[in-house]
Amino acid sequence: MRCLVLVAALLLGGLVSFGDASSPRPQKKTAELMRAKLTHSQKLLEGVTMHDFKIIEKHAEELIDISKAAEWKVLKTPQYEMYSNDLRRIAGEMIENAKKKNGDAAALNYVDLTLTCVKCHKHVRDTRMTRR
Repeated sequence: MRCLVLVAALLLGGLVSFGDASSPRPQKKTAELMRAKLTHSQKLLEGVTMHDFKIIEKHAEELIDISKAAEWKVLKTPQYEMYSNDLRRIAGEMIENAKKKNGDAAALNYVDLTLTCVKCHKHVRDTRMTRR
C-alpha cells in the first residue's frame, strides 16, 4: 500500500511539473521580444546619430511589428495599452521623418520613444508589485 501511495505521489508530482513546463514559455517569449526591442532601439540610436535614414526606417518598423505580437501584451490595463499605442505612433512618426530625411525630428522621436519605454516599464513594475 505504501508503495502504491509513493508511486501515485510521484506520478502526480510529475504531472504537476509537466503542466508547469508550458508556463515559462510565454515569459521566455516575452523576454525574447523585449531583448529584440532593446536591440532595435539601439539600432535606432545608431541611425539617428549617423543620419542613416534606412536604419531608422527598418528598425522603427521592427519595433512596430514586435509591439503587435501577442506576447508583447504583458498587462491588460488601459495605461499599458496607451504606452503600446504611443510606441507604435512614435515609431510611425520616426519612419515618416526618416523618409523626409529629417534627422532632427527623428532624434526627438527617439527621445519620446525612449521615455515611453521607460514609463511603460515603470508601470509594469509598479502594477506587478501591487498585485503581489
